[in-house]
Amino acid sequence: MVGINLADDAGVYKLSSELAIVQTVDLITAIVDDPRTFGMIATANALSDIYAMGARPITALNVVAFPSDTMDIAVMTQILGGSLEKLNESGVTLVGGHSIRDKELKFGLCVTGTIHPDKVITNSNAKAGDKLILTKPLGTGILNTALKAGMLKADTQARVTRQMVRLNDKAADAMTTVGVNAATDVTGFGLIGHACEMAENSKVAVEIACDKVPFIEEALEFAGQGLIPAGMYDNMKFRADMVDNSKKIDEDLLAVLNDPQTSGGLLISVPAEKAEALLKSIKKKGDEEAVIIGKVLSKPESRIVLV
Repeated sequence: MVGINLADDAGVYKLSSELAIVQTVDLITAIVDDPRTFGMIATANALSDIYAMGARPITALNVVAFPSDTMDIAVMTQILGGSLEKLNESGVTLVGGHSIRDKELKFGLCVTGTIHPDKVITNSNAKAGDKLILTKPLGTGILNTALKAGMLKADTQARVTRQMVRLNDKAADAMTTVGVNAATDVTGFGLIGHACEMAENSKVAVEIACDKVPFIEEALEFAGQGLIPAGMYDNMKFRADMVDNSKKIDEDLLAVLNDPQTSGGLLISVPAEKAEALLKSIKKKGDEEAVIIGKVLSKPESRIVLV
């Protein structure tokens, strides 16, 4: 039902008239020093693809690249322990995994979920007139870069960590209950990159009200200092031809909009008449920083309009 022809969050295979499986794999390098926290973040990040499709994750396989010649095996134990904590929270059963020796530590999961074939949510069905909701603030890529440079305050680091380990399950539950047209999770391609995929696949325009986009405040400050991950420049360059920035949005804010996120929130395209109900439900379930950040237009097709 959903394959490699579209840049969606997960693959979907129909087993019967009432059951489809949703599959994804996600692997990241260590972005925090604490192994347990890294395992939690990587797991929340992988599960997010399943939630973005409106599905319920049920099983997972660990994928580990580990520098066993230079790192104590206890580190892997802690990573797996943190991951299992998140899997238990989400009701997912760990059924196995695979590990290899590597010079750089990497961890992720293959995740399988289930859904009714008629209830699959893709990133290709946004409709003109829809409102766009973002469920988590931006800035994790920039702030993790600042963390590596030893410039991040302890309270900001704690806030970023809490956001990255938080599952998207509650927002997903809200959107499947209320009913939406399209969704995607905001991860490595940044908000603009994932909005581009939605606009391109849905053959619509996405208008983003930049002053409404939530971000962790310090991210803008560090962007101004040039503490920006290399992936941001790749994101900006790759999608430059699709973005209308005639309003000349500030360069530091543009960096935040293109910032590669780890375990980011959901970007949801919902009919306008359902937007407030969905937003209220998402906030009630715990994602209190969710906000309406824009709307879907019929034209210019396959474009992002920054206002």
